[in-house]
Amino acid sequence: CSITGGELFERVVADDFTLTERDCILFLRQICEGVNYMHQKCVVHLDLKPENIMCHTRNSHQIKIIDFGLAQRLTDNTPVRVLFGTPEFIPPEIINYEPIGFQSDMWSVGVICYVLLSGLSPFMGDSDVDTFTNITKADYDFEDE
Repeated sequence: CSITGGELFERVVADDFTLTERDCILFLRQICEGVNYMHQKCVVHLDLKPENIMCHTRNSHQIKIIDFGLAQRLTDNTPVRVLFGTPEFIPPEIINYEPIGFQSDMWSVGVICYVLLSGLSPFMGDSDVDTFTNITKADYDFEDE
């Protein structure tokens, strides 16, 4: 099965593509199903972002989650701490070097949802440090439209 639709990110930024709330629901349902499958296998992705979600075809809502290069397997007795990820999508526990868990991926899913619905990155700062500060303070941009 070849994947020819490109990154979900490309759809978000394309001028000729309108992303409706229904489209967002269809994409997010599949993202959550994929994340749930990973979590059932005790795997956290840790780099969920629109660039790591591929569309099967240009007009399809069918997606695949890719790039498991930062993924970690979680075990019951061993806390895992990491210091990596894409700044605008990483959860506070990574910034604070606290143990990660399944909730770490769910934070990223929430950011993806915001990006899909608004076209904006909620915590983006002028630098990575500003972005990290915005994340840890839960200081996000919200356009009241």
